[in-house]
Amino acid sequence: MNYLDKNITVVGVSHQPHKFGYRIFSDLISAGYKVSGVNPRGIEVLGYKMFKNLKEVTPVPEFVITVVPPSVTEQVVEDCKLIGVKEIWMQPGSESEAAIKKAEAAGIKVTFGACFMVAAGEW
Repeated sequence: MNYLDKNITVVGVSHQPHKFGYRIFSDLISAGYKVSGVNPRGIEVLGYKMFKNLKEVTPVPEFVITVVPPSVTEQVVEDCKLIGVKEIWMQPGSESEAAIKKAEAAGIKVTFGACFMVAAGEW
């Protein structure tokens, strides 16, 4: 699994260091990934301006990681479909059966039931 060359967007970046959305974003940056973040408040985290939603992200991400409640992930899948994202990783706790089915029906490669950071060898 090599995602170092992909434009990755983390949806659910937090400004609070103890939250997984912050830790994942921070550790991806430290590991050299090309990463952007989404937080609906459009705040700045670690010197990066957050996009308010996935539809604002430029360039269009090649890969999306969700760190949000399942109901939000369902909307993220809709946004992925709309803007042409081809792959989504739903972090444990962010997936739902509806989100998974929506992604699969849209032809989006979906991974769930595992932590991206562990699978990528970053944690």
